[in-house]
Amino acid sequence: MELVVARVGRAHGLRGEVALEMRTDVPEERFTVGAVLATEPAAAGPLTVESTRVHQGRWLVRFAETADRTAAEALRGTELLVDVEESDEEDAWYPHELTGLRAELVDGTVVGEVAGLEHLPAHDALVVREDGGARTLVPFVHAIVPTVDVAGGRVVLDPPGGLLARDQVADEAAGEPEA
Repeated sequence: MELVVARVGRAHGLRGEVALEMRTDVPEERFTVGAVLATEPAAAGPLTVESTRVHQGRWLVRFAETADRTAAEALRGTELLVDVEESDEEDAWYPHELTGLRAELVDGTVVGEVAGLEHLPAHDALVVREDGGARTLVPFVHAIVPTVDVAGGRVVLDPPGGLLARDQVADEAAGEPEA
């Protein structure tokens, strides 16, 4: 299975380096010199890692196929993919493992389905498609998502009041003014 490990950001310098937006916890393993990465779109690759360095907390990579800034700029937005096996870590899930899981509250009330995962600056967020059709971003932190049960086909949510779209609908039905 292919997994997105990074997204190419902006070009850095004149010699073809690019900044990467990481989607992996082990960049030092994924971006070793000589590693060949598939791309999305496929026409942009495959790309071979020629050099890496960390500059001001960001990973900069130069690929053998990008000799100058113009070539590097053309890669912006390209997703870098690797072939992986299923995760055996207890507290780590790939986006494809989460998509399609039933989203329910701690009392068992079904609120919808996980439609995906968004990588936000502070933390990841589950994209939950609620039963009414609303799309809600739920911070993917243990305090709000205390249980992920892939084998059982569900995630358990313990959201603060007002986070879900269904909360707003209930408030409107009760005649409470919006904040």
